[in-house]
Amino acid sequence: MVQHTGRRQFLGLAVAAAGLTACGSAGAPAEQSAATSQPLPSPSPTQAENDRPGNADWAVTAPGPPGAIEGFTDRVGVLPGEPLGLHVSTTAPGFTVSAYRMGWYGGARARLVWKSDRLPGTAHPGPTVAAGTRTVRADWPRTTTIDTTGWPEGSYLLRLDAVGAPGQRYTPVTVRSKETAGRTVLVNAVATWQAYNEWGGYSLYNGPTGGYGTRAMEVSFDRPYRYDNGAGLFLVYEAPLIALAERLGLPLGYATGVDLAREPELLRGATAVISLGHDEYWSNEQRQHVTAARDAGTNLAVLGANCCYRRVRYEPSALGPDRTVVCWKSDYRDDPGFRAGRPATTDFRSEPGADPESTLLGVSYDGYPVDAPYVVSNPGHWLLAGTGAKAGDSFPHLVGVEYDLVPTDRPAAGPIEIVSRSPVVCDGRRSRAESAYGTVASGAGVFATGTMRWVEALDADGPGGSRADHGMDHRAGTFTRQVTENLLRAFATGPAGRQHPVGA
Repeated sequence: MVQHTGRRQFLGLAVAAAGLTACGSAGAPAEQSAATSQPLPSPSPTQAENDRPGNADWAVTAPGPPGAIEGFTDRVGVLPGEPLGLHVSTTAPGFTVSAYRMGWYGGARARLVWKSDRLPGTAHPGPTVAAGTRTVRADWPRTTTIDTTGWPEGSYLLRLDAVGAPGQRYTPVTVRSKETAGRTVLVNAVATWQAYNEWGGYSLYNGPTGGYGTRAMEVSFDRPYRYDNGAGLFLVYEAPLIALAERLGLPLGYATGVDLAREPELLRGATAVISLGHDEYWSNEQRQHVTAARDAGTNLAVLGANCCYRRVRYEPSALGPDRTVVCWKSDYRDDPGFRAGRPATTDFRSEPGADPESTLLGVSYDGYPVDAPYVVSNPGHWLLAGTGAKAGDSFPHLVGVEYDLVPTDRPAAGPIEIVSRSPVVCDGRRSRAESAYGTVASGAGVFATGTMRWVEALDADGPGGSRADHGMDHRAGTFTRQVTENLLRAFATGPAGRQHPVGA
């Protein structure tokens, strides 16, 4: 495979390698206090941060040849002020590190928070591959330690710039929130980024042969990301939503899926938790803690598809805890952890211990791949206010590449309203993609878009880059931005079911 697999290719390669049938369905929480409705502070810390001047020159524009420069951090997330270890390999004699906080910033989309002095460059050996699990690691020494004192919470890209030779690369990191009461929590789906990461030749989908039988069973954060100039899946599936949420000035919190798994109380009192465009891999602990938050009144939004589908667990590496993502899938019986009594790292809906994702989200993953129009079926729904949409209006290419629907054969947590019903034909099989809004007994609202392209569409011919990816146009961008704004504003004020009950 080529070094930079395209966004439209990597999901197809992954599913084909996994041996799934294209377009077919793939084969004790802590007590929390209820989130309560409250007025939004004005201005919020998010607003104040985004009122600061941005830096439009944050993008990687000269990546250089493969291996010119690349790196990874020793933690996927840190609290402000915690040290962050950086491991870099470069063929250049030196390099600098620039820390960009991603947001809105008047359309610049990033602010330079910190920049290093010139650091000496060293080229390190290639990847090591563990026998048995085929886990790839870059066993590079720590190059430098970064002091994050004074860094605001948020999602960051560290840009590595070679000095004396061409080369640029990102390394993502989250400066996470210690507490989230009264905030809308944006979750970086780092386990999914790592699942698809083919740096060193192995992902959770395939190995050097491109086949499912040579895939890794466990993948490590101790290596760079291969896609999107080292940013993992962040720029495609997450950055546009973060920009919109920060433009609105809502009180925001920031976390990774690893943080949600590790800290049972992290979501206590949060008004909402937002799963972004591709958030497929969850641990049992993350699911338990998000479910507990929802059942205490925290709203839940899935702005993608195929969410909470694969069950994983986290194990340590030499660099620290929770650095290895374990997912043996159909070979779970060979997993030493399963043999020792841990839950099977297979699909949540599969035995043993089946727990379909619909019980949390209201929707279920239905298939891959599709490219279809998004069709409005409930134009009077409060989420569509201000869009001008009418019944039957459609938005070409907005449904794809994976999609969800409200299942008729699996349980849901509460009553559900269908907002859109989009006919799809996938490998000859007729089905539907559905956006849905539901509520649960706590009053929490639950919304799922039913399409993986929703976050991408926020930038379709819009203010963030004037692009029309997958053929999505200005109409799709305008529509998804308005619906998402309606959602975020409502979810930020407390349990949405109190103001927007199903059937009202």
